[in-house]
Amino acid sequence: MFPEYREEISRLKTEDAHFSRLFNLHNDLDHQIKNMESGIVVGTHEAIENLKKEKLRLKDQLYVILRKTAGN
Repeated sequence: MFPEYREEISRLKTEDAHFSRLFNLHNDLDHQIKNMESGIVVGTHEAIENLKKEKLRLKDQLYVILRKTAGN
């Protein structure tokens, strides 16, 4: 996710608790979605879609923070 901001992500994960929390939530959702899609965890199509929407919302928030802190 956002390879152009790799260094900024590393820095923010250690220096910004809010960013770190959002980043971890995004990764947790990613794992939940993958587990549901692969059948490891039971999940309806609707549940998976809702998780994907939440993951996208978090990604948008992360991107806004990255752009602000990177001066773009």
